[in-house]
Order: sequence, then structure tokens, then C-alpha cells
Amino acid sequence: MIQISLSLFRRLFSLATLAVLLSAFATLYSPPVAAQANPACKEMRKVRLGVPVAPPNVVHTPVFVARALGFFANRCIEAEILEFEGGLSAANLAAVAQGTAMATMNATAIAQGMKAKQIWGMAPRLPQAYVVSEDVKTAADLKGKRLSATGGGVGGFNWVMGREVLKTAGLKVDDVQFISQATAGRLPGLISGQINGVALHPEDIFLAQKQKPGVRILVDLSALLPKYFFNAYGAAESLLARDRSMVRDVVSALIEANRAIYTQKEKVVPVIVGATKKSPEAVNFAYDYLTKNCVWSVNTGFSRDRTEWSINNAIENGDIQPEKKPSYEQVVEVKLGEEALAAVGGATKIRNCAD
Repeated sequence: MIQISLSLFRRLFSLATLAVLLSAFATLYSPPVAAQANPACKEMRKVRLGVPVAPPNVVHTPVFVARALGFFANRCIEAEILEFEGGLSAANLAAVAQGTAMATMNATAIAQGMKAKQIWGMAPRLPQAYVVSEDVKTAADLKGKRLSATGGGVGGFNWVMGREVLKTAGLKVDDVQFISQATAGRLPGLISGQINGVALHPEDIFLAQKQKPGVRILVDLSALLPKYFFNAYGAAESLLARDRSMVRDVVSALIEANRAIYTQKEKVVPVIVGATKKSPEAVNFAYDYLTKNCVWSVNTGFSRDRTEWSINNAIENGDIQPEKKPSYEQVVEVKLGEEALAAVGGATKIRNCAD
């Protein structure tokens, strides 16, 4: 059972300790084109926003787009972007719990006592595929192999996805060896043969198959887990109580950024290339896949059905105790999302994308 102890967070992650962690695990980025401060603002409100991978994958870049294209500045927000080693890592969750950053968090953390709410569904759908070495033909062949546990080790995203893939062959996590790595080590680990299986994002699949043609997609994770909620940003209840209007404005700016990603490719791709440090060829491949499959949201990104499915899946896997099952309203700050959406003109649909 995966347990995230908030009492442990409080002991280990005092504000002083957290500052050290952030300097160790987070890298601050400047956008390729700095947005100018809005002269109509009396003052710029400073916020910290986290991305769960260092450097970020293409799917994680809306915060960079919002900063570079001026959506934050238009709402009198000065955003500092932090990069964590996994959305379920201790440092990422501590930052959210302490109210020092808005970053990725899931329902499991709330069920286990974190005083926070999800405020924006950045990317409801899973963008990754589970990619394996050429000697792996079926999930059953993973028995005894080395699988990635990047992004937090046991309980981290790659570990969770590996567990789901193993379940399709009746295997358990004890039937394989999970290897903890920095998130930047996912692709090199597969190419070098250090690991035999890993959940990769589209741009890394493109690069993996180019660098080592024998590697192959074992399963598309969105097909395996079509209702799994991939990525939602959260904020501490203390932050919501202290500066709710600022959080709402951040969400509005991020909704605008996601819409711009769909409609202004020529402007956003250079920003994404700069943030991810990936080749334009790989970024364009990922961009086309993500937009075609509606991975990024265009509205709040939230879905009761998807959230409740993910909660029930966590209960089935033993990550949430049944008696601590949270409701949809306990997980999602619904009203704030509605207000943020209204501030950008209400719900819309871009091509076939409407989350």
C-alpha cells in the first residue's frame, strides 16, 4: 500500500527545509521571450508553479507558455516555475501541502490527509505509452525484468503505470525489479539497456525509436486506462483561504495558455522547445500527437466520471483505504474552476477537444 504521511511531511519539510529541497530539486527557467509586466497592474503578484519533471516533457509546458505569451502578466501575476523529480515525489507534495507552490497532486494525497484541492485539470488523458526492450513481446515477458520507477520511486508515476501493465499478465510488483532514477534518466535508461520497460511521453518515444529501432510500444496507456486522470494542479486549502482570487487568476491564465497551444502552434512550439530542451523535430511530433488526441484540456479539464474512476482504481490497488474514500467535491475545487472559466469567456470546444 502506498502511504503518503503528511505528519512525516510536517516533520521533514519545515519551511526552511523545503527551501533547501526546492533549491536542490527545482530549476528556475526563463522563457525564451520574456513577457512584459502589465502597466495597469498596481503590483505583480508572485506565485510559484511546479512541473513534475526535470526538464519538463512537452505535455507539462502550459505554465511556460502562459508566462512567455503574457497570460500571467495580463492578470498581474509573476510566475516562478519549479521543476520537481516527479509529481508524486515528497518535495512536490510538500510544496503543495505547505502552500508554497501550486503543482501536480492526485486524489490519493487528499485521501491520505493532505489539506488541498485540485484547481485545474491540465491534461486529463494519459499521453504516454509503455515502451519495452526488443526482447519483451508481451506483458508476461516482463517477469524478472528491470522496470523504471522514476518520478518518486515506489508509488511514483512510472511505478504505478508499471504495476498496471503487470496486472494485465497477472504479475505483481514483486515479480520484477523496479529501478529508481531521475526523471531525465528514463530515455537513456531504456536506450542503454539499464531498464526493460518504462512509460514514455510521445517525444521520448520518437527519440527512442530513432536511437534504438528495436524498442517497441507494448501498450498505449490511454487505451489501457482510458479513464485515468493524468495531471491536475492543486493548491493548499491555506493558500485558497489566503488568496483565492490570485489562485483563480492563475487558473484563468493557464486555461488561456492551453487554448493558445491548440490555436497558435507557431508561437508556442519555440517556447516548448526551450523548456523541454528537446529537438524541434521531437517536439513537433509530440505536439501533433497531443493536440490530435485532446490530451491538453481547453476548459477546466475536470470530469466527475474520470476523477471518481481514478479514486476507485486507487482503492482497488490499496493506495486509498475504502473508509477514507474522498468525494469528487473533496478533491476538486469546483466553484473556483467555474469562476476561472467564466473569466475567459466560458466553456469552448477546439476541434474535437472539450475537456
